[in-house]
Amino acid sequence: MSKGKSRVLIFIDWFLPGYKAGGPIQSCANLIAHLKDEFDFWVITRDTDYCEKKPYPAVRSNEWNQLEENVQVYYISEDKLCYSELAKAVAEANPDTAFINGIYSFYFSILPLVILRSMGHVHTIVSARGMLAPSAVNVKGNKKKLFLKVAKSLGLYRNVRFHATNDIEKQHIQDIFGKTQPVIVAPNLPKPAKTGSIVKRDKLKGELKLVSIARISPEKNTKYALEALEDCRFDGSILFDIYGPIYNEAYWEECQEVIKRLPDNISVNYKGSLDSSKVVETLCRYHAMFMPTRGENFGHIILESFSSGCPVLISDQTPWKGLSALKVGYDLPLSNTEGFVQTIQTLLLKEQDVFDMWSEQAFNYAQQFIHNKEAVEQNHQMFSKSSNL
Repeated sequence: MSKGKSRVLIFIDWFLPGYKAGGPIQSCANLIAHLKDEFDFWVITRDTDYCEKKPYPAVRSNEWNQLEENVQVYYISEDKLCYSELAKAVAEANPDTAFINGIYSFYFSILPLVILRSMGHVHTIVSARGMLAPSAVNVKGNKKKLFLKVAKSLGLYRNVRFHATNDIEKQHIQDIFGKTQPVIVAPNLPKPAKTGSIVKRDKLKGELKLVSIARISPEKNTKYALEALEDCRFDGSILFDIYGPIYNEAYWEECQEVIKRLPDNISVNYKGSLDSSKVVETLCRYHAMFMPTRGENFGHIILESFSSGCPVLISDQTPWKGLSALKVGYDLPLSNTEGFVQTIQTLLLKEQDVFDMWSEQAFNYAQQFIHNKEAVEQNHQMFSKSSNL
């Protein structure tokens, strides 16, 4: 098969038009959007969205679909998920470089490594996607630690480079696989820049509209956010709208028990999943995004919140630091529950002029990040032949 541009084959459990898996889908979609003129992208993924059984209506399963110029996607149905089907799709893609997203997925992280090794000539990159951070490894820790131990003993990642989005993630990877493990650092990319302007919203003292757009799960700390609102000292009325798929039904039941205990001046609404195309316009209706996550290697929703002029209240377990000094939000340690309570009260009492200033600062902060050409170049270098092993 003749080829022109260098081919990059991406493995990812869920991809466009899906959106319910959140960050990883957005990370890959943004990467492709920025680099599709330089590389041919081929993607192997499921034909369903996260937590869904029904295939996407507009795709052809178990064959290549041209999503747009230089972007081909192979949507595999559940009944075809096996070594032979994956190997067939890989052979048809005939890639120069493979980009595996995630660590623990049998069909989209582990089997691809085995298939690619048998081909011999494909440069392979594994994007950890925050899954090797201590906070992530400790969720279902025994199984994950056992897998990582076996993977190391079998040399599963021999002659493989890892991708980290920052130096902290690089450290997490090398803490597990050793200092000699090759790691490329290239930041996640935002959506390609579009001309836009800040949307002004009314902010009265004593009224606060909070929003969370993330899956309902222990990792995103939904229950922690609700427990912070349980405090009865808030001087005013608070609305907290929650968007996102329910990842863990038992955990959501625990969240609902907290909701039942909330005082009358706190209103919480579960709004279901939100299509990625509606995220920014939705954020423009709120005063702050509230997500005390246990850990993010990037946090696309945080950047989208800034870009909509919506300050954030998050944990200090993300790359977004020093937000209060920048007047774009707050990043607090999870051990400081009282700090979250006090910050919510501060947000509640903000008046229009102060809120407008913070909103504008958040918007400008996002614009500076979005127009960072160096970040795009770092990702370009990750796939260039000169940087391959």
